[in-house]
Amino acid sequence: MRILLVEDDAMIRRAMVAALKDHGLTVDALGDGAQVLSAVLAQPYDLLILDLGLPKMDGLDVLAQIRAAKVDLPILIVTARDDIKSRIGGLDGGADDYVVKPFDMQELLARIRALVRRHGGTAQPMLSNGKLTLNPATFEVKIVATGESVLLSNKEFAILQALMMRPGSILSRSQLEDKLYGWEDEIESNALDYMIHALRKKVGKEYVKNVRGVGWLVDKEAV
Repeated sequence: MRILLVEDDAMIRRAMVAALKDHGLTVDALGDGAQVLSAVLAQPYDLLILDLGLPKMDGLDVLAQIRAAKVDLPILIVTARDDIKSRIGGLDGGADDYVVKPFDMQELLARIRALVRRHGGTAQPMLSNGKLTLNPATFEVKIVATGESVLLSNKEFAILQALMMRPGSILSRSQLEDKLYGWEDEIESNALDYMIHALRKKVGKEYVKNVRGVGWLVDKEAV
């Protein structure tokens, strides 16, 4: 899952980026509101975390700009503004949720998961295609046929999550790398192949399929 974080306080921004990455998320970060629209138009993000008190362009103006451009993106406001007017302005302006600083990181992660689920059209906490069930809170995947549960690494989880959010669809190398690497991350030439090999060894090649020369997929649940 790839997130854009917009936070003007450098210390808070660095701490949030580190915490989100520790929980398997890929994060790009900006310190002001001026380039946010360009960023979300250039890169398909799964979520935007938006502060309101931003230099160059206020967060509520950024929010209005994004919604006017009809960008289909869940937006979570995280701000020190705790007055009712700001809350109403944010939610009525198109934000999907509103969190006041200081916040607990575990709660923030739960809200992120809930927003992404709703955006994907499901209220279920687990991702499942009938053969695999993935728990985004614990990074465990259950193999339905055997009942076995396997703990995944951050990157293995990110790969499987991307595939299971679009079951039956082939995701190319570049599409998966977009989910795994942010602006400042260096992409090693064989890293994705190694991670997918490790994932398939844990879960089973029959569940994470390779379409030679095209990409990878998990089966869509049979109706």
